[in-house]
Amino acid sequence: MSSPIVTRRGAQQAKIQTRAMVKSKLAPTSSSSSSASASSTSSTAALAPASSIASSTASSSSSATSSMNANSGMRKPSPSLLEAKRRARNMLKSQTSNVAMQETVTDIFQNAVNAKNMERGPTALIYDESMAQHRCLWDDQHQERPERFTRTLERCKELKLIERCLPLPSRLATKAEILKLHSAAHYECLEQTSGVQDEAAMEELCSHYDAIYIHPSTFKLSLLASGSTLELVDQLLAGKAQNGMAIIRPPGHHAMKAEFNGYCYFNNVALAAQHALDHHQLQRILIIDYDVHHGQGTQRFFYNDARVLYFSIHRYEHGSFWPNLPESDYHAIGAGPGTGYNFNVPLNAKGMGNGDYMAIFQQLLLPVAVEYQPELIIVSAGYDAALGCPEGEMEVTPACYPHLLNPLLRLANARVAVVLEGGYCVDSLSEGAALTLRALLGDPCPPLVEPLQLPSAELREALLNCIFVHRPYWRCLQLQQTYTADELAQCTDVAAQQQLHRVKRIWLGGPLPQGPQRYPTRGTSAQLSPEVVASNAARLQMLRRDTQLSVPATRVCYAYDMQMLQHFNLHDTSHPEQPMRIRQIHQMHQDYQLLARMHPLKARAATTDEVCLAHTRAHVNSVRRLQGRNEEELQQLGAGYNSVYLHPRTYECASLASGAVLQAVDTILRGESRSGICNVRPPGHHAEPDQPHGFCIFNNVAIAAQYAIREYQLERILIVDWDVHHGNGTQHIFESNPKVLYISVHRYEHGAFFPKGPDGNYDVVGKNAGRGFNVNIPWNKKGMGDLEYALAFQQLIMPIAYEFNPQLVLVSAGFDAAIGDPLGGCKVTPEGYGLFTHWLSALAGGRVLVCLEGGYNVNSIAYAMTMCTKTLLGDPVPTPQFGTTTQRPPTVAFQSCMETLQQCVEVQRKHWKSLVFGCKLPQSALGENNNEDFLAATMQQLDISNDDATATDGAIGIEHASGQERPSGSKPKVKALEQQEMFAIYPLKSCPHLSQLRPEEAPQSIETSSACGGCASTVENWMCLSCKAIGCGRYINEHMEEHCRREQHPLVLSFSDLSVWCYECSAYIDHPLLYVYQNLAHLDKFNEPMAWTHSSKRRSDGCYSTDAVQPEDAKKHQSDDSSNDEQESSDGNGNGNGHGFYIQLERNN
Repeated sequence: MSSPIVTRRGAQQAKIQTRAMVKSKLAPTSSSSSSASASSTSSTAALAPASSIASSTASSSSSATSSMNANSGMRKPSPSLLEAKRRARNMLKSQTSNVAMQETVTDIFQNAVNAKNMERGPTALIYDESMAQHRCLWDDQHQERPERFTRTLERCKELKLIERCLPLPSRLATKAEILKLHSAAHYECLEQTSGVQDEAAMEELCSHYDAIYIHPSTFKLSLLASGSTLELVDQLLAGKAQNGMAIIRPPGHHAMKAEFNGYCYFNNVALAAQHALDHHQLQRILIIDYDVHHGQGTQRFFYNDARVLYFSIHRYEHGSFWPNLPESDYHAIGAGPGTGYNFNVPLNAKGMGNGDYMAIFQQLLLPVAVEYQPELIIVSAGYDAALGCPEGEMEVTPACYPHLLNPLLRLANARVAVVLEGGYCVDSLSEGAALTLRALLGDPCPPLVEPLQLPSAELREALLNCIFVHRPYWRCLQLQQTYTADELAQCTDVAAQQQLHRVKRIWLGGPLPQGPQRYPTRGTSAQLSPEVVASNAARLQMLRRDTQLSVPATRVCYAYDMQMLQHFNLHDTSHPEQPMRIRQIHQMHQDYQLLARMHPLKARAATTDEVCLAHTRAHVNSVRRLQGRNEEELQQLGAGYNSVYLHPRTYECASLASGAVLQAVDTILRGESRSGICNVRPPGHHAEPDQPHGFCIFNNVAIAAQYAIREYQLERILIVDWDVHHGNGTQHIFESNPKVLYISVHRYEHGAFFPKGPDGNYDVVGKNAGRGFNVNIPWNKKGMGDLEYALAFQQLIMPIAYEFNPQLVLVSAGFDAAIGDPLGGCKVTPEGYGLFTHWLSALAGGRVLVCLEGGYNVNSIAYAMTMCTKTLLGDPVPTPQFGTTTQRPPTVAFQSCMETLQQCVEVQRKHWKSLVFGCKLPQSALGENNNEDFLAATMQQLDISNDDATATDGAIGIEHASGQERPSGSKPKVKALEQQEMFAIYPLKSCPHLSQLRPEEAPQSIETSSACGGCASTVENWMCLSCKAIGCGRYINEHMEEHCRREQHPLVLSFSDLSVWCYECSAYIDHPLLYVYQNLAHLDKFNEPMAWTHSSKRRSDGCYSTDAVQPEDAKKHQSDDSSNDEQESSDGNGNGNGHGFYIQLERNN
């Protein structure tokens, strides 16, 4: 029986159908046969599925509209519009057939099968002792000094990390490899300095470059640094190593095509990425740059290339921090095919620490990385954001870097290369780099000594700005809701206003330098006061002392006992909770040769006192009395509970299952094993304190949590329950206990899914002292898969878990959300469960215990638990294919997922300060409300305006490839257009009817609120550019079209979006001659002039050629731009050509 709940999607379909029916009744029928046909169609629509109804409705609406058009004498639609629709229909058909064919041949467990022989590969390490030779000859106090390199290697040796790595021989990069990105003149300039001992000449040369010194060995060592990076990438892509690190210098990420910059000569990471594209034919490379300085060199090389996603986190302070470039701000999102693939997170304050960086990774980087599905990850690992660095003045502790790296290690099929960049406090640099290498080797992330600080207000603003400009290009960035201009204008409550994020840009960097510059060569290193240096040193010493790096040699303990097979349903041998569940898991572990690699635990029965930690003694006694009962009595007793069967051996099996979990807890908390797998049954998370429930007898995980609190005095235990059913029993046991944080992600269906009722809803947060320590993530649609669960982890589970800082993680691992499960109806893959397990292993020093709950497809649960085990053993597991690469619209499940996460964030942010990003964003210019009225209102309310200076500053959101004009008032080109998910009709650059215009006779002003001369309508009006008559548009009463065809005045101006339409050409027109009219309308609507967005220079006489050929001055302008760095944008800010909507640039020069 279908649910009586009315969904948004259902309401929309009903509304569409109702409108179509009304139109069909109004349309005159041409014959009785057509009427009969329509009647037949409508009478059968109720029996058709929803998709058929939608299709039928669309057809009915289309035919009705055609009939009305034919009878009213309206002209046919534009040929270009019809062509766009035809292409869309053909594309949809091809996509449907391709997807269907692909899904037919795909084995849902193939990735898990492929993982059988995948074991952890070595971690490669490459360096060369000669790199210590590079130093500044004329400044002994220069901060880019050899100790950065030597102290890092010493710390790695102290921790005995180097001997655990696969050593790679260093090599020189060839000239051909360098010339892949750098110019020949650039290469030859550095080559000529090789071996030169003339310090004065070298210092003079360096004075022409920003922050550069050159040593006689610099050329060779720069080639060595680049060649070593290339070698590391080659070895990873050849499968010789799983991941690796290049401890090299000089660094590279500031080096540009033809310019040395910021201690960098050749761009090591960019060269390696280009090599992977060319030599290994990769299509998706993710570069993560967390050096405190923006890697503008790397950004420029790939700004137009969608094959490389560049993600930079850097100190910016509104342009006042080096390298002082507008292109380092959040608005620089790429150009051309690379639009949306350049991420800048500008940090506009000093002192940002672990909480800020963790938030960036969880809220932005990881969701994007999951959706992008890279084939290789390269990390530009600068440690100048680390505590104590005088250059960065940030406070990221060395132990935080493994936590940043850890979630990436299971993406890109574990191919991760870390390349050393900056870092100028040798203590924090050496410790941070060494702990990074330790994480690559598979050691658990060390617990953070200091409490995780909450994200700062400055970080919140920067991150939301970045999400705002990237939302149109990334499906994963739709968590934040949006607000309209009217909502902003009507909002008077201060608290409510704080939830409406205002987007703005501030520039404090001063005027950009013009022409050749000379730069200082001495005394350029940043200095801190002696007091600050001493305080940082003491803090670093404390952190090193208290950071726990010792880990048990045994990675995983394993609990299983065949006696648990004796509990089964005597009356229904096909019952889903059957002994074969754990037997199949055990057998697959044996087939994958995992049992010999784990420490086996001898199961014991939990004592009555131990079970009573979570249950009443009456409940325990009632289960114990089942022994000796006959089948009829057991069936009668079981019928008194909800979804429970009983067996004479039920008590023995249930107490054994609970005892096995306690054995694993003991082994982990005594330091004998890092983590554990409990292959036990019967399951437990539904069991209430006083009765069995939902196949569950004793609540194994709840008993284990109480046991850890009592026996080991733990204060913080995290329970993550990913069983597809809500763990009602666990929630009720701990709903008032602040020592246990219970997080459940489950199918809910508005309370209609088992165990039913309101307890599993998002607004149930705990009681009394435990309020806020219960987090429910309820799915209201079936079909949730890896992507939806991954978003739940990164947007909710992991931020809350890190803020809670657990000492032990217990996973109620039900696998009934797995693909193929007969009860769950979800699509999580085995490798997806492996990924989630890996993410959780970063908590509590890796003390994670995975305990079986539900899951009723024996193949699904066997593969899923096996992938969890392989993950804990450190083996690579295939990266889930999150299903976002195919050109298909968001699924119903995904849309419902976003609604659920929004609701959860809204409720939980009252209890968890890490969820400060759940506010509303302005409706983007690329989003739902794409019109000038909205932009005008947001400009007034958010201090947003057009920049008076051309397109050099303030462009937001929309970037374009060099040489492509952006029409004023036209809609931006979005990622969907590039992927051909939708089609756009581009305006013509010229029109033969422009000659009819007389711009010199333009009126003094244009009133955009003027009413239609035919019907007095003020909605969607247009102005005739020939006679200045006002008329309404085609969706009102079509008076403007009638006027123009009658008077043969083809060009009209829209008062809505200031676009110009030509009725004779059936096209939008974009030409400088139209600016005078558009500007007058813009002045009337927005009280300010319209920005000049044409590539040609603005003329004082207003005269422009009506030819489509580009004017000479525009050609010259582009020629001048092209002489700059090829990857630099034509506006000098990395903004493509700067055409687009403009956001206010607050200046303070």
